[in-house]
Amino acid sequence: MQATLLDHDDTVTTGDTAGVPGEPVTADEWAAHLASAVPGPQTAAMLALLERGQLSTTGRIDALKAWERHTSWIHAQQVGLLADIEADALEAAPDELGWVDYDWNFACEDVACALRLSGNTAADRLAVATALEGRFPTTVGLLERGEICYLQAKAVAEVTGTLDPEAAGQVEAMVLPKMPTQSVGQTRRALNRAVLKADPQGAEVRHRRRREDRTLWHRATEDGMATWTAFLPVPQAAQLDAAVDAHAATFADDGRTLNQKRVDALYDLVVNRPAGQDTPGGRSAAVVQVTVSLDTLIGADEESGQLKGYGPVSAGQAREVAFAPGTIWRRLITHPKTGLLIKTDPATYRPTAEAERHVIARDGTCAFPSCQMPAHRCDLDHIQPFDHENPTAGGATEPDNLMPLCRRHHLLKHRTRWQAERNPDTGEVTWTAPTGHTYTNPPHSP
Repeated sequence: MQATLLDHDDTVTTGDTAGVPGEPVTADEWAAHLASAVPGPQTAAMLALLERGQLSTTGRIDALKAWERHTSWIHAQQVGLLADIEADALEAAPDELGWVDYDWNFACEDVACALRLSGNTAADRLAVATALEGRFPTTVGLLERGEICYLQAKAVAEVTGTLDPEAAGQVEAMVLPKMPTQSVGQTRRALNRAVLKADPQGAEVRHRRRREDRTLWHRATEDGMATWTAFLPVPQAAQLDAAVDAHAATFADDGRTLNQKRVDALYDLVVNRPAGQDTPGGRSAAVVQVTVSLDTLIGADEESGQLKGYGPVSAGQAREVAFAPGTIWRRLITHPKTGLLIKTDPATYRPTAEAERHVIARDGTCAFPSCQMPAHRCDLDHIQPFDHENPTAGGATEPDNLMPLCRRHHLLKHRTRWQAERNPDTGEVTWTAPTGHTYTNPPHSP
């Protein structure tokens, strides 16, 4: 390739390779090519071809993907440099200071100043880079090829930070194959599940230690507002959420949003409610759902459970919720090979409530990719539209034709050209954007 230029007719000529069959010609074709190409110095030089004014909407999506792949490649180069900087600082410390403190060296200050970061952020970048370079070269390889983003690689380093090298390697091997198709949140949940599988006994030890760190803090923000935060065990957080939701549901429909009511409910429960007074409807009004195998429940194994709205929890935490006072147990039947929910026990609800409970338990969250709105706060949408004039003609109100969508994505599906299809065998929901790009939301793991 000798030279590259953009003509006024939105075509790209590339010296002696222009016109070769299969060679990209238009800006859109170059965008599509670079969106799937392995990033590197040569492809990075071609990004200049992706001028915004010459791209269609479809081309702009492909160009965005191309830039993102190269951003991952750049992050991989930075990971190597940061690891080298950390190693250099540790090597130089005895010569310059006469001692080595592995919790403190000048690498953090160098990086913070060079990149205009806070000290904590620079320290985090260095720690992640050192862990990735030293323990997870395969993950770094995916990052360098643009198959995952930096936040996914960062999650691998962070979630496995307390594991020994052997267990950390097992976790990486379990999650690596699916990481290129996952969002950051999905990767973190997969990593948490894998950690519990790789070291279930260690998970209990780590959890007991972390319970000692529980705390509250607040931070003032703009315009007279503040952030109030609690760091506490997951079962307590789930109970807190459920109690807030139950109390918020008692408020009048006075124009407040759900989030506004939840904040007001939390304040009311903590500040205004006299000590010892029960919440409206009693403790049973706050519902916390944990899914756990029978063997784990009786202590025959240590497989992790799934706490609704929070993700995987250790076997001990699952049993803590399951055996809490006032707990109601419901049976869920899953497919032995796919793990998909087949049927919920119909004994406790009317058929219509059973269908709703089935879909909520099966899908867990909004069916739109990367959306994590809990299913019980979503609308249940008919995938094939319900025929109001002839209900028997199709679009039945049954689990296979229903999926939970938060209000935003429900409106998106019905008011835009986005389309969704659900595979009843795998539970995957495939969305097609107006540009023609497709995105798959994997099934919920109960």
